[in-house]
Amino acid sequence: MAKDNPPSSSSNKPPPPQKKNQKKKQAGNITRGKSHTELLTQRKSLKTTLHSLPPTERSKILTHYHGGDRDTQQHYTSQSRLKNLKQDDRNNNTSHLSAYQVKSLQKRKIKPNMAVQRQMHRRETKRLQNAMEAADAEEILHTHVAGLVEVENDMEKTVQLTQRTLKHQHLEENVARNVYDLQLNDYGPYKMRYDRSGRYALLAGAGGHVSIIDQHSLALKTEFHVPNDIVRDACFLHNGSMMAVSQEKNVYIYDEEGVEIHRLDGHRRVGGMEFLPYHWLLATIGNTGVLQYQDTSTGNLVSQHRTKLGPCRAIRQNPFNSVLHLGHTNGTVTLWSPSSSEYLVKMLCHKGSPITSMAIDQSGRYMTTGGGDSKVKIFDLRMFKEVHSYQTYGGAPTCLDISQTGILGIGHGCHTTFYRPEALKVKMKEPYMKHQLSGHGPLESLRFRPFEDVCGIGHTGGISSIVIPGSGEPNLDSMEHFTNPYMDTKQRREAEVRSLLEKLSPDMIALDPDSVGGIEESNLIQRQQRLRDLAEEADAKKVLDEEARKNKKEKKRMRGRSKIAKKLGRKQKNIVDENVIKLKEKVEKE
Repeated sequence: MAKDNPPSSSSNKPPPPQKKNQKKKQAGNITRGKSHTELLTQRKSLKTTLHSLPPTERSKILTHYHGGDRDTQQHYTSQSRLKNLKQDDRNNNTSHLSAYQVKSLQKRKIKPNMAVQRQMHRRETKRLQNAMEAADAEEILHTHVAGLVEVENDMEKTVQLTQRTLKHQHLEENVARNVYDLQLNDYGPYKMRYDRSGRYALLAGAGGHVSIIDQHSLALKTEFHVPNDIVRDACFLHNGSMMAVSQEKNVYIYDEEGVEIHRLDGHRRVGGMEFLPYHWLLATIGNTGVLQYQDTSTGNLVSQHRTKLGPCRAIRQNPFNSVLHLGHTNGTVTLWSPSSSEYLVKMLCHKGSPITSMAIDQSGRYMTTGGGDSKVKIFDLRMFKEVHSYQTYGGAPTCLDISQTGILGIGHGCHTTFYRPEALKVKMKEPYMKHQLSGHGPLESLRFRPFEDVCGIGHTGGISSIVIPGSGEPNLDSMEHFTNPYMDTKQRREAEVRSLLEKLSPDMIALDPDSVGGIEESNLIQRQQRLRDLAEEADAKKVLDEEARKNKKEKKRMRGRSKIAKKLGRKQKNIVDENVIKLKEKVEKE
């Protein structure tokens, strides 16, 4: 009987035992999805793609990869720390280590920790991949740029786009609810202002009606009537919890519930008000032509200046340096600060016509003025020269405003016209958008809502809210006080305390804010030489003035008064000698 052949050793041979570390390595590779070799290949391909991109796109990706600009202090700190660590590795001192610790350190140098190295490669690859995806999303969404309405072909124009079309065809529901008209025919005309966060809107009717509306819920927060009195102007103070209302005789301070807190007796017949948030100053001017600065944190009157140019209702502050711009009835604009009793600059903007409205952009470089001659002029405040002008129709421009992104809004008659941000630098042939309020002219106020593409208009029939795409700043600066629209009570109190601690002195308001806090030359010789040069220039100017006065020809007088004897007599009259003194004493005795 034949015996069965024994099974081959290759088929029945058990698999070789796997090492413990090998099992862990395989398990780790399976759970993480990719092996270390595939990870290195992906990282190499990503770096190759990165180096093949243009410099601008590459810098955007590296900005996201490093968590900020490569030139920031954080990048320099990390680079210096890495440099110090490498230097410590080269010049290591092992005298304080034991023999076992020295042996372990040498073993780590010879055989690095592969698990830590793989983890670092994995994180680096993931960071680089996320940075490239973030740069692509930023390019598509344009989250940092305010978007304007753009046309598809030359036959279309943005000025033909109406608010009705925007609301029903193009805008989302949350944005379309900002297009509305509030009819208030009994207490008009109305003026409308927003607080710094854009959360609340202040309505002030000339008939004595004052109210605050929450712009998020469109709910009425506060409403009260001033009995037997009129309201000339109103504005928020440091936040939406306090407001100043200019009535017939005085200015009153109210809280968010409509309760009177204080009365400013010294501010009489005020027609225009501005609040300086960084200095906590309330500036007022009216029919008396007296500009007053009131400190709302202490209640003291900081300064009071007589403009000597008659009544004034056009007042605006420069957001760049907090200098006040006043528009007068003789067509001039004067610039004021609390520390100067005279105006800093005086400009003749509209010859022969009064200034009806003014506006200044966020950078403080351009000023727009509206005059009774139905012109809107743009001025460069760096040179105090006119750039160009626009002509309005339907009436003089009664209200002006410039949004955070630079869109120019003009209210003239019952019309509103809006120009692109480029209109401040170059004269545009046609406007960006238009809106008409038939039967409600002339318009009383026009204000852009901060951080939103909304514009509020006050007129004789109430208020109107319209949407102007691209007018609001898309990025909110969290370091600014009272700009968070979702601030609760605790955050508001903390912001008030921090704002009071960081309050600037009124003496720091100047045309050039960079000149405040300047450092004088540390070298004593240079400082003395500069003082000597200034003294020599003053002396030379004094000498030139004296020579010019001596060489000045005497004015020709009437017939008989220009003779030599008369001239000598007039010169002799100013000479004081002994005979003149004796004659004066004799006259006094008599």
